Amino acid sequence: MAEAASRATEHADAAALSELRAGLEAVPAGIAIWSADRALSYANQRFRRTFEFPVAAGVSFDAFVSELVASREWLLPGAPGEWERAERADFGRDKQGDYVLADGRVMNLSQAPFEGGGMVQTLTDVTSVKRNEGALREAKEAAEATDEAKSRFLRAANHDLRQPLASLKILIYNCMREADETHRAEMLHAMSVAVLIMEDLLGALLQIGQLDAGRIQPRVTSFQLSQIFERLDIQFRHQAQEKSLRLKFVTPRGTVATDRALLERILSNFVANAIRFTEVGTVLVGCRKEGRLLRIEVVDTGRGVRDEDRERVFEEFYRAAEERRGQKSGLGLGLNIVKRLADLLELPVRLRSQVGRGSIFSVTVPLGNIWHSEGGEIEISEMVGGEFAGTPVLLVEDDDILRRSMTQLLQRWGIEVHAAADEAEALELGRSGVAISLIIADYNLKSRTGIDVVRALRQQFGVETPAMIVTADAEPRVLESIREEGLPVLIKPVSPPRLRVLMHNLLFEPGLIFGSRQ
Repeated sequence: MAEAASRATEHADAAALSELRAGLEAVPAGIAIWSADRALSYANQRFRRTFEFPVAAGVSFDAFVSELVASREWLLPGAPGEWERAERADFGRDKQGDYVLADGRVMNLSQAPFEGGGMVQTLTDVTSVKRNEGALREAKEAAEATDEAKSRFLRAANHDLRQPLASLKILIYNCMREADETHRAEMLHAMSVAVLIMEDLLGALLQIGQLDAGRIQPRVTSFQLSQIFERLDIQFRHQAQEKSLRLKFVTPRGTVATDRALLERILSNFVANAIRFTEVGTVLVGCRKEGRLLRIEVVDTGRGVRDEDRERVFEEFYRAAEERRGQKSGLGLGLNIVKRLADLLELPVRLRSQVGRGSIFSVTVPLGNIWHSEGGEIEISEMVGGEFAGTPVLLVEDDDILRRSMTQLLQRWGIEVHAAADEAEALELGRSGVAISLIIADYNLKSRTGIDVVRALRQQFGVETPAMIVTADAEPRVLESIREEGLPVLIKPVSPPRLRVLMHNLLFEPGLIFGSRQ
């Protein structure tokens, strides 16, 4: 009886042990059990298959560790010999750690002692977890970088907008007290340019924000440098006068081919730096022709740049030691922005300097084709004066004030304006038999887009009447949808010279500008 009971117990124990082994084999982790005498009592297949070398029951822990080191399957922290000695000494201690395998997997090895002096080890593949952690870390770093970019953007906006704003305030003050009509007209022109500078600076700063986000795409066109030089002159004239400096611009003939807004940003930072670090003398902006290239130079008679600072002045937030001691204004962003923009445009930037005698900052741009010059240049727009007299233009604009002001502007150019507030009014004008030479349509109308209106009018007229779209929505997807229709677009607030030149090209030279963005 007792013998039967014993056999039943043994059978039950064997069954339980078999179930235990089956359960350990089913665990989604490697498991190894080491006895108090440091010998391997049991290891499931997941544990054994983690290693290229054989792991058999009875092997000593010390031999196992030595074999692991010799196999070089795991990337061990520190020197292999030191790690081996530490692992042997830590037998039976509660600890865990992550290890990278030669095949790229990441394994978490943990061990815990159990009663009697032995220990159990578990191996868990945490590769996907670590990758997710890495992705989250990268996303966090990207978000932090974006936040820093936004901070830099706001600081740069504050810095750059103050210059034309200060000029505008002085001009307004002087204009209110100026009796001479000629001088008043000059001041009003200067104020207009200052407002345009602020408008373009806001656009440029938005581009810098996009640059920080890696989304900016340069728009290369051919244009004349004269307008940029005039704007820089107005922007910095008062600042130079306050320091009794002579600011001189020598404008070349011909055109250059690059992104106009980004080039102006580069030159603006050059001129601002030159004035800031020049106490006596002249700041000269001029050009030198080099074959099919034009090197634009900003020359000053300032303090110069030391040899050890010449590369570092283009680093973000870097300021030379004497500048820091002198508590000069500026955040050290200007020349870094110059370098990043120049790299984006693939334009070489150079610095030549001699301490105590001055510096020459330059950027080299390709020469352009004058016949491909974009709208907005004073030299071009003056050439088309009077050519629109009697031209019938259909203006579709749902904003009453803007429609009236646009009508008055076009009428001053001698244009026969037919104004409509929406598509229905525009189509009614078309049905009245009015001959239309050009359509100017706002994009965001109350019920339809300007694109829809242009389509409907062209269908009614039976001809592809020249047309343009004006919009305050500068979203890339909106601009792209307009371009896909083959329509040129102007961004509000519309610059009259740009509008005039675009009208000229649409009516008389459509091949030069049709489908481009001003």
